[in-house]
Amino acid sequence: MDTINQRLNKLRAGVLGANDGIVSVAATVIGVAAALPENMAAIATAGVAAVSAGAFSMAAGEYVSVSTQRDTERAIVDRVKKGATSDAITLITEVVDDLKERGVSPAIAERAAAEMYAHDPIDAVAHVEGIDPDDLVNPWHAAFASFFAFIGGALLPMAAILLFPVSIRIPLTFVSVVLALLITGWVSARLGQADPKRAAFRTVAGGAIGMAFTYGVGLLFNVNLG
Repeated sequence: MDTINQRLNKLRAGVLGANDGIVSVAATVIGVAAALPENMAAIATAGVAAVSAGAFSMAAGEYVSVSTQRDTERAIVDRVKKGATSDAITLITEVVDDLKERGVSPAIAERAAAEMYAHDPIDAVAHVEGIDPDDLVNPWHAAFASFFAFIGGALLPMAAILLFPVSIRIPLTFVSVVLALLITGWVSARLGQADPKRAAFRTVAGGAIGMAFTYGVGLLFNVNLG
């Protein structure tokens, strides 16, 4: 069963993957549609290529990033395990200092640190470092979550650009993407306990700029293949 930390890790990776899938694929297909508005094959091919490359790229990036984080967490736990008996004074001092920084008086901090260390030295010091030794992040969870979320997010602009009539294809795709980005921006803000309005605005603004830029590039290279 997933722990809270693992679920949050997958949810974070999933939200980022979905957001990136929406923006990058939308920008790609809008750019191609601006250049070749009647060429459905070219638009679909570009979209599929963007989905494939983006999904694997996001998964690989998440795996590397979270693996680095996990290696750091493991190194901290190993250090504490090695020092549990050979360098107990230093480790207890870390716990004391952490408690004092949280507002605990020196006398109570020293007593609490000693009791915490006696109960479980690894857990006591690891939590000072901000990690749970029994709940380290999993890079595979993040990679798979990002991979499938990217594909899921990419389906929206792909469907919009391919299903809407040529005359309204690009504007309706733009609107659909903006609405989707409002949702992902709000969710990401809630996960980070930030201001949803500000996060949603940043997400939408970034996506809109990306789509507008690729649309302009597409217009510049508009060609008629006959």
